[in-house]
Amino acid sequence: MDNFVFFNTGYEALCSGLVAAFVAQFIKVVTYLCTHKKINFKIFTTTGGMPSSHTAGVIALSTSVAIIEGLDSMLFAVSMGFSLVIMQDAAGLRRAAGKTAATLNRLVDEFIQRNQEIKPYATLKELLGHTPLEVFCGMILGIVIPFIIHNIKVIF
Repeated sequence: MDNFVFFNTGYEALCSGLVAAFVAQFIKVVTYLCTHKKINFKIFTTTGGMPSSHTAGVIALSTSVAIIEGLDSMLFAVSMGFSLVIMQDAAGLRRAAGKTAATLNRLVDEFIQRNQEIKPYATLKELLGHTPLEVFCGMILGIVIPFIIHNIKVIF
């Protein structure tokens, strides 16, 4: 089984990141189904929400690199640095942009109500970023998935 080129390679690391991001998005669809009692597949392609799929993906990639290359490798340092930037962006800049969009939508709605001759407009997307808890949950998911994927080779 050591000849199977998937394990302990870049393919394993890439697969870990993609699977973690997919699982995070799937969790959002299931959560929506449980709370609203209907399926909304648009949730699968949106940003924001619990857990952060961006965080899950990049942390899974970094964790997989740590498993394969070691915590003291240059590759792990680079991937972890990249992951921290993505996590900060998810909880910082994109969250602030979402709050700004919500405020702007509210202001424009009030303006339209006062000035009836203005045509309605398409509202801005408000759910862009993540709360720290959503980022944390994405991080936990991103740590767990690579260990599962790495240990699948025991089954083969």
